[in-house]
Amino acid sequence: MNIIDISWPISNSMSTYKNRADMQISQIKSVAKDCVSESTIVMHSHTGTHVDAPAHFIEQGKTIDQIPLEQLCGPCIIIDCTQVNEKITKKDLQLHQELLKDQKKVLLKTKNSFCKPTEPFNTNFIFLEESGAQFLVDCGIQTVGFDYLGIERGQQGHPTHKILLQHGIIIEGLRLEHVNQGQYILYCLPLPIQKGDGSPGRAILVQ
Repeated sequence: MNIIDISWPISNSMSTYKNRADMQISQIKSVAKDCVSESTIVMHSHTGTHVDAPAHFIEQGKTIDQIPLEQLCGPCIIIDCTQVNEKITKKDLQLHQELLKDQKKVLLKTKNSFCKPTEPFNTNFIFLEESGAQFLVDCGIQTVGFDYLGIERGQQGHPTHKILLQHGIIIEGLRLEHVNQGQYILYCLPLPIQKGDGSPGRAILVQ
């Protein structure tokens, strides 16, 4: 069994959405001084690898603790979109229609995966355009994973989020530079935050 970590490394120097200062790890005890090492962690609910619950954009949508774990675990397909230079559209995804057949979970690999995990936020990241989101929903996809800290860029009204979250969930902040297109088993477990709009999570693939 081959286990592949696809999570964003968490540190004080990690990339954050629009360079927000929302990640802080502080050591409060050390072994040398206190015989034990302990830290406090302050972070945004959408930091690094994280799950967007429907409640993130949909009024009365499911919160993170209400999402069935089956939506975050199970067979998935990775689609290689590294040839895309700006945005993923329906036309781009139609090239992979056969691979998407009978799938419920898809992870989209783009040029974003080759950004270093500590570099400043890239305002020109590749994103999933509205037509691409609707195409995935029409294909029966319920879980969409994406390889940057956001899945859409400057779209008024956030249509990509709303289309996907009306029918399932989004996983953002994946690191896919070291995995190829193909079939895998996905496990991504968020924290069970009561009434949470989202949560950081650890994501792995099993091959």
